[in-house]
Amino acid sequence: MTSNDLSQLRIDRGGATAAAHARRRPWGRIAALAAAVALAGAYAWGRFTAPVAVDVATVANAWPSQNYTLLNATGYVVPQRKAALSSKATGRMEWLGVLEGSRVKQGEVIARLESRDVRATLDQAGAQVNVARANLQQGQAELRDAEANFRRSSELLAKNYISGAQHDADSARANKARAVIASLSAAIAAAEANRRVASVAVEQTLIRAPFDAIVLTKNANVGDNITPFSSAADSKGAVVTVADMDTLEVEADVAEASIGKIKVNQPCEVQLDALPDVRLSAVVSRIVPTVDRSKATVLVKVKFVERDPRVLPEMSAKVAFLSKAVPPEEKRAVTAVVPGAIVERGGKKVVFVLKDDRARAVEVTTGARVGELLELKGLAAGDRVVVAPDDKLKDGAAVAVAKK
Repeated sequence: MTSNDLSQLRIDRGGATAAAHARRRPWGRIAALAAAVALAGAYAWGRFTAPVAVDVATVANAWPSQNYTLLNATGYVVPQRKAALSSKATGRMEWLGVLEGSRVKQGEVIARLESRDVRATLDQAGAQVNVARANLQQGQAELRDAEANFRRSSELLAKNYISGAQHDADSARANKARAVIASLSAAIAAAEANRRVASVAVEQTLIRAPFDAIVLTKNANVGDNITPFSSAADSKGAVVTVADMDTLEVEADVAEASIGKIKVNQPCEVQLDALPDVRLSAVVSRIVPTVDRSKATVLVKVKFVERDPRVLPEMSAKVAFLSKAVPPEEKRAVTAVVPGAIVERGGKKVVFVLKDDRARAVEVTTGARVGELLELKGLAAGDRVVVAPDDKLKDGAAVAVAKK
């Protein structure tokens, strides 16, 4: 074997070492990745596990009038002046000039029945008045002639130019003319009375608003038969129902055991379910002097002092009967929370607010008590806060709402 052949038999140790390193490299990478995952898991475990169980409350809008409330009651808004309008005549409605929500003035015509027959009667009565007046004019002319003839007859009788019988006839004629005038005057009065009757019959076919009001409901349409008492088949009684919105008041049922806390002109505050963020000042208008035996309640009527155009009849309402009127500076709602949610940290008053399942410390300032709550500034209504937080609770700590 030659030397060249022997050189080819040498072991290449560098290549073997490189191959071994190549085989060990993936295991090193896997170990490094596992260590990183372990560190991240340990960090996440320490940061996100084992949240603190806490009780929570919600920041609310509170009204200072709660401090003066003696009694609460529920009721409904009703108009003091309300009318169902119909006609005194019977007929078919030929015109209706209003809809629900229309505003009407006192005396305004809002509907009209067919009235050709009664208008013809009115025209006839007017013509009879004219005839009676014409007859009166004719009688007055006759009276003037008779009186003139009587004066001449008296002058002639004084000179013995005519007989006494002729003078008596002239006197009788004058007296008759005067009697005719009285009769014709009475006929005019009768004719004018007939015309007024016919005019009333025409007026009864018009439906007018009895006072300034708003139309609440429309109960009939053009073409319907209208009768005063709606006793006929397929006929309507009331055409529309109207109410004076300036006379709205609240009728509240008060338990008879609590009626001693209420008196006339006592200040009140009204909250409507339709307007939960509005409080309207009111006073006790009157107390109905009877008890509803079935409910053991007394009806109390509360008159609005402050008005809101959004208040409508039949709205449900809550009435707070107050010990005194609410001062002007306390008529706005304030944010308030249960006192137990406010704690001191570092000499400052803070509240722990829940945000993304964490407790965030927020500095606040407190005010007066509002019922069972405490006024505070720095939060908004609807924020959820921790109640009675532990001294160990820190800003940013993970929390969970305790189940009750």
